[in-house]
Amino acid sequence: MWVLKLGGSLAHASELRAWLAACCDPGIPIGVVVPGGGPFADAVREAQRETGFVDRIAHRMALLAMAQYGWMLHALEPRLVPASGLAAVRTELRAGRRVLWLPQADEACNAVLPQSWDLTSDSLALWLAAEIGAAGVALVKSVVPRGEARDAATLAAEGYVDRCFADLLRASALRACWFAREEAGALRELAAAPETSRLIV
Repeated sequence: MWVLKLGGSLAHASELRAWLAACCDPGIPIGVVVPGGGPFADAVREAQRETGFVDRIAHRMALLAMAQYGWMLHALEPRLVPASGLAAVRTELRAGRRVLWLPQADEACNAVLPQSWDLTSDSLALWLAAEIGAAGVALVKSVVPRGEARDAATLAAEGYVDRCFADLLRASALRACWFAREEAGALRELAAAPETSRLIV
């Protein structure tokens, strides 16, 4: 079972519905969809620039932005069942449902995870995957990693993933891979194993 992080950059993309349908395909082992922040997180960034509130508050607001994007995804694909909190996620998974995670600030803001822009939905997807015993995390983004470098530290330096992603991946036993926004059909690779060129190490 994999966790799929659906980037907020797809919020207005024509490919979004194809990804949502793929996440509900019984032949594809997606257990949980983690929403990015999208335009809702952009609004938090703009508000912080204008008023100067601290990153700790911005982080909590960004979690709410993820939940807003999540509700939008649920409206587009009702087969994805919204769940807030780890207990609810586990309950829905045991019932055989595909879950749409709506992060709770009190749970996702803890001593282990930084409360800043260094940690975004990318790393939160890793954290959630580790907590629920998933096999790995698939990242869906509009931007394709450049060149042949697929190590997480390089991707973080290029802004493809957040700054915490490499450390969290290294500390876990999880696999991580990426898909471009036009590749919803390729998600079936997860039923066997993602191509080596997709892996983030």
